[in-house]
Amino acid sequence: MSSTSQSVINETITSHQYNSGFSYSASGHNIESADVNGYINPSTVAGETQTLGGVQFSWTSPSLENVPRWKIVNAGQSFSLVESLQGAGLSNVTTINRTITTTTTTETTSVFGQ
Repeated sequence: MSSTSQSVINETITSHQYNSGFSYSASGHNIESADVNGYINPSTVAGETQTLGGVQFSWTSPSLENVPRWKIVNAGQSFSLVESLQGAGLSNVTTINRTITTTTTTETTSVFGQ
C-alpha cells in the first residue's frame, strides 16, 4: 500500500535598498574649482526623519544651491566637465517569487506470520 501527498509553498521575498546619503562626482580637463578654498564638496542638508514599515530613517542631501562651481583654467582652449549626482532615497527594489513543490510517497508493507 502506498500514499502520496504533495505540498506547494509560494513565497514572495521583497528587499528594499536605500541610500542614506548622496554621491557627487566631477571630472574633466582644463577646469578647476572656482571656490576660494578649492572645495569641491557640496554642503549638505539633513532631511526629515521618516518611518516606513517600522524602520526609521533620515536622508542627507546636497544643497543644490551650493554645489561646486567650476572655472576654465586656460580660456580659449578645449575643456570638459562631467558632473554626477545620485541623491538619497530608494535605490533598488528586488522581488523574488518562488514556488516550492514537495511530493512525498510513503509505501507500507505488512508482513503477517503464524
